[in-house]
Amino acid sequence: ALKELRNALSMKVLPRRIEAFDNSNLQGTSSVAGMVCFVDGRPLKKEFRKFHIKTVAGIDDFESMREIIFRRYSRLKNKKKSLPDLILIDGGKGQLSAAKSSLEKLGLNQIAVIGLAKKLEEVFVPNSSEPQNISKTSRALCLLRKIREEAHRLAFTLHRQKRNMRFFDSFLKKV
Repeated sequence: ALKELRNALSMKVLPRRIEAFDNSNLQGTSSVAGMVCFVDGRPLKKEFRKFHIKTVAGIDDFESMREIIFRRYSRLKNKKKSLPDLILIDGGKGQLSAAKSSLEKLGLNQIAVIGLAKKLEEVFVPNSSEPQNISKTSRALCLLRKIREEAHRLAFTLHRQKRNMRFFDSFLKKV
């Protein structure tokens, strides 16, 4: 699947380490994001990360994505930690563009980044308005879907926890 993915995306290196991001909020409240890490096609749970959106008010997936990508990779860059071979963004061209702008700001243009839009399972790459031609039944797309769904699960779980804590906290204040 990794070789298929490398060929489909015209990557120079095998995408052995893939990090994927997804945002979650409820009408602009309790905004959070999740990041999962897969190495050689398998989840590496100790590398999963949760983010509380700090600088974005309301519903703005693009700015939320820009924030978490910047926070994640500025931290890795400052600590001189290893970077992923591929970044997968849950979303289409807008989320992809926001992520790419944060990477450019950090001088990390060498990292491949793609967006996976849910509706038609289209894969977008920077500087291309058309989705990549990846077969819907390919192992590469199945792997991308699996990674995206894990990022979605993590973000949604964190969002539910944060929302419940907010509800519980406001309930206790009323008592």
